[in-house]
Amino acid sequence: MKKLLITSFFLFLVGTCFAQGWSQRQGEGYFKFGYNGIRAGEYFAPDGSNIPITTTGIYSVGIYGEYGISSRLTAIANVPFWVTNTLNEVRFNQSGNSIPGDSFSSFGDMDLGVKYGWFQDQPVVLATSLILGIPSGKTGGGETGILQTGDSEFNQMIRTDVSFSLPNSIYFSAFGAFNHRTRDFSDEVRYGFDLGYFKKKMLIAFHFNAIKSLHNGNAENVSNGIFANNLEFLLPSIEVGYFFPNNFGLSAYANHVIRGQNVLNGPGFGIGIFYQLKKTP
Repeated sequence: MKKLLITSFFLFLVGTCFAQGWSQRQGEGYFKFGYNGIRAGEYFAPDGSNIPITTTGIYSVGIYGEYGISSRLTAIANVPFWVTNTLNEVRFNQSGNSIPGDSFSSFGDMDLGVKYGWFQDQPVVLATSLILGIPSGKTGGGETGILQTGDSEFNQMIRTDVSFSLPNSIYFSAFGAFNHRTRDFSDEVRYGFDLGYFKKKMLIAFHFNAIKSLHNGNAENVSNGIFANNLEFLLPSIEVGYFFPNNFGLSAYANHVIRGQNVLNGPGFGIGIFYQLKKTP
């Protein structure tokens, strides 16, 4: 189970899962090529109420990777090299008039970081990560000038993961994080857990992720429910994966926000192919 790395790239490109408390062994790694998206016609307003909006979507193709620099230090990168933000066309039945749809695509915001593994030879493992959010995405895109593929701010997140596995192939991992944001965006507290079962090359996992805003920033909010300031949510996810020979595998997930503010209210999904780099014995 120590070598099992769970692939739960999370939803709205607001954040990613950084492989729990297990660090990579030196010279080994994990790499995933994935497609992720969300499409919604409703929105959780700042007061938490649910309101209808023009159907909005965001879709991403990217690479997530981890590589063991040493037995305890792991390099991390999440690179969404193609992100599309869309607005559907709106038609008015009575008048026959319409508001054209819009679309904008570009590079997304990257995450780069390192993770240090503590107690890696113990039944319960611990890791601390420093993740830097690089504002490599774009804002003000499309004909409307409101579409985005990033949030324009540079953030620094400190995250701690604790994980363990049981002889019956069940594993559990939990994390807590503090995310400092620039450009007058509010700082965030993030937390969550993973509960999974891995047997005979099959993975079934439940993930829970949450963001709580500290409301200490006054950056102008946007109403697209993707890159908003003071964004909050509770997000459960279900993931399944299959491991092929030669260290390849496939994974897919589905999720839906159950409560939030300044965030889209719609289903999220993702699918990816991954590869585990291992040293030859």
